Amino acid sequence: MPEISRRHLFGAAAAVGATTALGSTAPAAAGGGSHGAGGRVPRDQISVQLYTLRNQLGINLETTFTELAAIGYRRVEHAGFVGRTAAQFRAALNNAGLKATSGHAGIPQPWNAETWKRTLDDAAIVGNKYIVHPYFGTGANGPIRDAAVYQAFAADLNKAGELARRAGLSFGYHNHHNEFLRQSGTSRTGFDILTGETDERLVHLEVDLYWAWRGAADPIDLIEKNRRRIKQVHVKDMDVNSAFADPGTGLIDFERIFRRAKEAGLIEYIVERDDAGSPPRTPAQALDTARVGYQYLSGLRF
Repeated sequence: MPEISRRHLFGAAAAVGATTALGSTAPAAAGGGSHGAGGRVPRDQISVQLYTLRNQLGINLETTFTELAAIGYRRVEHAGFVGRTAAQFRAALNNAGLKATSGHAGIPQPWNAETWKRTLDDAAIVGNKYIVHPYFGTGANGPIRDAAVYQAFAADLNKAGELARRAGLSFGYHNHHNEFLRQSGTSRTGFDILTGETDERLVHLEVDLYWAWRGAADPIDLIEKNRRRIKQVHVKDMDVNSAFADPGTGLIDFERIFRRAKEAGLIEYIVERDDAGSPPRTPAQALDTARVGYQYLSGLRF
């Protein structure tokens, strides 16, 4: 599967790792769900990660926003401002009737408080409620396997979360798959370290459901270990070859996961597909992904 790069949007690289088995998608045990029969995803909590439409946005930002609103979206998650200032980006959103409730922005490495404050200023201008670090887990020599590196990064996440809290924002961490590797020969994964050594009052979780599966982590287990801390999820599906798929067309049992929405703390369901709009897919197909994802989530019953 080709590598998908986000470096041009927010200075972080997304890596693609070894294929892992999806595992069982059997229904949750009786009494384990929070919604039970008749559960549904509230339409006003459905969002879309604009990285999915990065090429389409480059062609025509305003038209793409209008098309997303016509699908039914009222909120989006940005990954940079597509060559605009935060104020210009917000104006385009306002004109289409959209809100950027969330945004991806990498914290400075090495840590720099003043640089991060400027990022938070932009987040306030564009109207974010949530600001999320998008990627960690790969170094110059491949996946990080050093617990000390994760521990140092966790300390920086706490610093970033404290400054975000002071700015009136909720700061989160978005996973890929490398975080689920065991570190330094211990029984702890990178994700264990990040969740265990960050303050849950300062750092919430945005669980990417596709990448969790790729890392052989059952989202139900993540929910049970991180109750009320998973405010956001990326709703991204997996096909039979472990490649990306539009939500609801692949192997991931979202119904099983979303039955635990209340236990998780979920308040935002974000449609995403990393390869949407990248050859051989076209920018128009990226908009199809957004449409399929919205229709799937708004019609889902669990």
